[in-house]
Amino acid sequence: METKKSTTKYWIYCFAWLALLIFMLATPAYRQWFWLALPGTTTYFALAMDIM
Repeated sequence: METKKSTTKYWIYCFAWLALLIFMLATPAYRQWFWLALPGTTTYFALAMDIM
């Protein structure tokens, strides 16, 4: 039987990165830096869903 690991930490990181991503999209001065927040958002979403 496999032990199930907790993904709560990854969900918190995912939502933190998502908040940063939304902030960057909403602020015209940071819109060009949107691509830097995208990998963090998708990586922690995949970890939270236990895909990786």
